[in-house]
Amino acid sequence: MGKLVVSEFVSLDGVFEAPGPGEEFEHAGWTFDFDRGEDGNRFKAQELMAADAQLLGRVTYERFARAWPTMEGTGEFGEKMNSMPKYVVSSTLHSANWQNSTVLRGPLAEEIPAIKARHAGDVLVAGSGQLVRGLLAHGLVDELRLMVFPTVLGAGKRLLSEGTTPTARLRLLESRPVGSDGVMVLSYAPARKEG
Repeated sequence: MGKLVVSEFVSLDGVFEAPGPGEEFEHAGWTFDFDRGEDGNRFKAQELMAADAQLLGRVTYERFARAWPTMEGTGEFGEKMNSMPKYVVSSTLHSANWQNSTVLRGPLAEEIPAIKARHAGDVLVAGSGQLVRGLLAHGLVDELRLMVFPTVLGAGKRLLSEGTTPTARLRLLESRPVGSDGVMVLSYAPARKEG
């Protein structure tokens, strides 16, 4: 059985919106201002290669589906992104045309365990803020990985916004700097309940 891994780029003030360019956000591409170094690049590559599938919300899915199939020069990373199974959670998306994509319409509490049972490797979630909050609310996240960039954006969508995310205690699995600009990789798992 696979585990559900949420992996996000976030600023110090919790913004995860538009870490790459090409979106209509005043700070779009903000992660490109930082050196995450070979360690950071290797971390992201290994993370993807360890995954058997992706789980995405509709907005993130549509952005990825527009970009990845036409991206050139991405090698093994791009091949994996395009060929691996992708599940998109949406009540409004009628079809998912990106290679190996399936639309999920059922309750998360039923759909996610079935997907995890279908795959031995990780099921990777990127972006997809509304979906991530729902997964956390249902206790379905096995690991939360944050690549934290040393910047305060002051505006933008927060990954864990007030009033939308339940209280959850986490335990640290790993923390390490990557690159030369103070970018940190932090990995957490749900804390085990005593008793």
